[in-house]
Amino acid sequence: MSEPASSAPNEGLPVTAGGRLSLLSNRGLPFVLLVTLLVLTLGFAHKSLCVRPDFNERGYRLLCYSDFLPLFHSEGLDKGRVPYLQASNEYPVVTGMFMWAMSLVGRSQRSFFLANALVLAGFGLLTSALLHRTVGKQVWYFALAPAVFLYGFLNWDLLVVFLATAATVAFLARRDGLSGVLLGLGAAAKLYPALLLVPFVLQRLHEDDRRGAVRLGLAAVWTWVLVNLPFALAFPGRWSLFFRFSSSRQMTYGTLWFVGCDTLAGRGHCLSIPVLNAVSALLTVALAVWLWRMKAFRDPGFARWSFGFPLIIVFLLVNKVYSPQYSLWLIPWFALVLPDLRLFVAFEVADLAVFVTEFSWLGRHFGYGGLPVWPVEIAALVRATVLVWILVAYVRAQTRAVAPAAVGRRDS
Repeated sequence: MSEPASSAPNEGLPVTAGGRLSLLSNRGLPFVLLVTLLVLTLGFAHKSLCVRPDFNERGYRLLCYSDFLPLFHSEGLDKGRVPYLQASNEYPVVTGMFMWAMSLVGRSQRSFFLANALVLAGFGLLTSALLHRTVGKQVWYFALAPAVFLYGFLNWDLLVVFLATAATVAFLARRDGLSGVLLGLGAAAKLYPALLLVPFVLQRLHEDDRRGAVRLGLAAVWTWVLVNLPFALAFPGRWSLFFRFSSSRQMTYGTLWFVGCDTLAGRGHCLSIPVLNAVSALLTVALAVWLWRMKAFRDPGFARWSFGFPLIIVFLLVNKVYSPQYSLWLIPWFALVLPDLRLFVAFEVADLAVFVTEFSWLGRHFGYGGLPVWPVEIAALVRATVLVWILVAYVRAQTRAVAPAAVGRRDS
């Protein structure tokens, strides 16, 4: 294992052995933002191939599918309907209202796509800027990530990734109130930032900072409540659609559940949805507790906040849904917690294989031609194996607690 870096940007952050992006080491923020913008621009150009009336067929043939295009129509945004007030929306409130705000600027399918891409690119740039300030050269794990190219404009996850990253950076700066607010906003956009509240609060408790833990938790909960409460009270049926839709969804193709069902039962769905939901939740908790105990046994002084990385991985491994853009959730954590180039490349290659085979299979499923389902299953198994490898590497890595020089002042 390598020793923790002595430079200020990396102080207090877990460090592991592995490949390093040495050719890009001493680059300033303008260059980092320029490279990030180039990756985002290439991703925009690729997705733009689908901004046509036949976007469904082109999406599966050219792998340029984007949710911006079908949801502009299916969510009533093309008719000017306000989510939750005038139309149902399958996303949490912050994402739904963001979609509506973009529809005010982009009144056509093409302009809606452009408006979303421009604003989300801004969030991608801000994420790079935050990571550069926090971890220095390790920012390249995000700035050059193929996942940013592939998924940056597939869905609205760059917004949530920015909020989760900003919350993490604020936490490391001991701005617990701000971190909680950002986590609450992130959880109101997509639920995964709520997972981070657990290791962040445990870090403060480990430091015997109960006041900070309470401030963080209350800020997150109250922010989520204040954002959601007006919609929940005024339009409970439309507001709750996201929760009902999520709980009733079947397993998706890139998950271990689908592979297991198809292998053992000869079909993709072999469990009732209530049983699947319950088992997934229990497995997430059980595996997370087991990993925590293993990590604490090997490295009693480990940075508790860093457990956000394996917690998200466990969630993705056992969840019944793994949409392609969910991989974006992990990318900043390679920079923050596990800057190992071998693991990063292995994950990106495996994830790319799942993306290509899954969309090719979907094209075949919808009558456009493509691969059979078994390559998807092999790719999903390989990606899961890489994710388990990352979990093992995390448990074995040497970490240290957040250092005072790295975190700055507390909230007053």
